[in-house]
Amino acid sequence: MYKTHELKILPWFFEPVRAGDKPFEIRKNDRDFKIGDSLLLCEWTALKYTGEFLVARITFITNYAQQDDYVVMGIEVLEDKNIQENV
Repeated sequence: MYKTHELKILPWFFEPVRAGDKPFEIRKNDRDFKIGDSLLLCEWTALKYTGEFLVARITFITNYAQQDDYVVMGIEVLEDKNIQENV
């Protein structure tokens, strides 16, 4: 069974993911990420959500050369949305 993980992401990481220049995420693996799971990446300014979000699928996972309990996830963006558009 695949899961969806809702994650905050800062603007300077969000925009490169959106543009396709950053097809990965490095995260603490405190959520038991699995290939096929979805990430709901919600843009966060450290003060508030911007209303922008991306939905991505995890396509690859490795912990090679990472800090303990961290993983690198290859991701594929499936959806790019602005919450305001849906109101």
